[in-house]
Formats: sequence, C-alpha cells, structure tokens
Amino acid sequence: MKEIEDLIKKAQRFLRTAEITLDDCDYDSCVSRCYYAMFFMAEAMLLSKGISASSHKGVISLFGKHFIKTNILKEELGKALRRAYDLRQKGDYATGFIVSDREAKKSLETAKRFVAEAEKYLKSQTE
Repeated sequence: MKEIEDLIKKAQRFLRTAEITLDDCDYDSCVSRCYYAMFFMAEAMLLSKGISASSHKGVISLFGKHFIKTNILKEELGKALRRAYDLRQKGDYATGFIVSDREAKKSLETAKRFVAEAEKYLKSQTE
C-alpha cells in the first residue's frame, strides 16, 4: 500500500534529520524528529490493519490496543512511544524546559529501535 510505504520513508527521513540535529546540538528538534519517526511508523502499522486515527493521542492509544496489549510488540515500545510524545510536547511547548544531550541521544537510540521493530513487523505482513 502506497500510503504505508510513504509513511515508512517519512519516518526514515525524520530519523536522518534527528541524527543531524543531534550533531548540531539542537536537542529539542532531535527529540521532536525522533517522536515523529515513531509516530509515522505507528500510523503505518495501524494502516496495515485498516485502522486510522485523527490525533496523536488516538494513534498512541490505538497502537497500544492493537500492538502492545495483543503482544504483537513488546510493552517497552508502547511506553517508548508515549515517552517520546511527552518529551516532544515538553521540548516544543514547555517554557524553560531544556532537552539534554543525554535525553536526545537516548531518544534517537529508542526511535531507531522502534522504527526497526515496526519495519520488521510490516515486512512480515507482506510475506
């Protein structure tokens, strides 16, 4: 499905951008791009089941319901998506909140793992 492929490409592009912003010490942007990479993969996974949501919280909730609670993916990935959402919210909107280099590096590692697991799942659905 083209829409799923487009979301995967977008997630991969956002991961590359996250690496660039990390190298530039732009930690807020890094965690934002990490979250969006994960978000797009969660959307792609939901679409693979014919499910869509109209909000970020909706995607996160439906992802948990259809992939975490059903044990298709590990619980840590659901928690990682929620943490990434919260950190992105703080980084983008909280006055005085500063994302540390450590948090940004951890976010990038987590996003890479999330995207890899999602890609593995999606590939298994097309075989």
